[in-house]
Amino acid sequence: MFCAPGNPGTAQLGTNLPIKDSDLDGILGAVSEHNIDLTVVGPEAPLAVGLADKLERAGHRVFGPVEEAARIEASKAFAKEAMERAGVPTASGASFRDEGRALSYLKELDEPIVVKASGLAAGKGVLICESRSSAETAVKEMFAGRFGSAGSEVVIEEFLEGEELSVLAITDGENSMLLPASQDHKRVGEGDTGPNTGGMGAYCPVSVADEKLLHRVKAEVISPILSGMAESGAQYKGVLYAGIMISPAGDPLVLEFNCRFGDPEAQVVLPALDFDLVEHMWQIAAGETWRPDVLFRKPRCAAVTTVLAARGYPASPEKGAEIRIPEELPADTVLFHAGTARDEEGILRASGGRVLSATGMGRTVSEAVSNSHALAESIEFESKFYRKDIAWREVRRAGTS
Repeated sequence: MFCAPGNPGTAQLGTNLPIKDSDLDGILGAVSEHNIDLTVVGPEAPLAVGLADKLERAGHRVFGPVEEAARIEASKAFAKEAMERAGVPTASGASFRDEGRALSYLKELDEPIVVKASGLAAGKGVLICESRSSAETAVKEMFAGRFGSAGSEVVIEEFLEGEELSVLAITDGENSMLLPASQDHKRVGEGDTGPNTGGMGAYCPVSVADEKLLHRVKAEVISPILSGMAESGAQYKGVLYAGIMISPAGDPLVLEFNCRFGDPEAQVVLPALDFDLVEHMWQIAAGETWRPDVLFRKPRCAAVTTVLAARGYPASPEKGAEIRIPEELPADTVLFHAGTARDEEGILRASGGRVLSATGMGRTVSEAVSNSHALAESIEFESKFYRKDIAWREVRRAGTS
């Protein structure tokens, strides 16, 4: 296994290649040099600038959407238009390239209001504004460059209430198979308070995602958007992430689409799988006839991941703290590296906002929570903080059932 650029965690499993994910020519060269049979693209940025296109043109197998299809994440405005054409249920809203028109539109909406930078903003471009004045500030800041070019177009939406759900679908552009549903915790603080982040933790399975609801997600969300993308000439192949809001009435409404596995969701969904995912990715990437044997997969176990973040995240995380990881990890756990790096002396240090993800498995979500906490507590670095209430809804449901 080769990872570009990789991190100290992937270095334990394969070979890290010192190539930035933005270096498309470098990645293509490495695939050819090392005779890499299958390339799976993790981040959204290289997909958005055509990495899959480049690899496919050179005759290499790649699992991930082409540039035009990756716009489903790279442009929230594009995604809104695609959902409207396909009849996919989502929040009412509009897209704007003009600040004045955006500010006028705010007057038509009830509070709270959701303001989104249309482009890629590393998971930080969605702002839930409790008041119209704060929404006006958000719009002005986005157009002023708060999120760089990602904010040159702004999407304004009504605020949806309910419970969030993350659904990953493996697809060849026509057929699809849903992986076990998970639930992410976006807010930085316990009790789901504070600013949005890229995700502070997740759990799987989610009891509200029963068979009936998953059938609706597939029929009302995944299948229509795939058909619409294909009809528009942007056939989608790879993994499609649907962020869903389950309304108080039990209806699935789309919050966003991502063109990748996404984290921290993947860090609970993938360990919970009971089948060989690579076989499916290979068949789709190779253009072989692919027919999923089931509509959606059930998890083999429960899994919970707790993100260990650096103090100051998401605004200004402190970097450089030495990280100490025990030689033997607690039972039924796996540790994912995110913002870590080794210095010149080989010492492991925090190099980003979300530093590590501590995943625990178990027969139940409550047991997985305990194992995740055990791993989180065993790791030491000075600026560490994490939410201790990941999966609180599911634990509460289990306690009252």
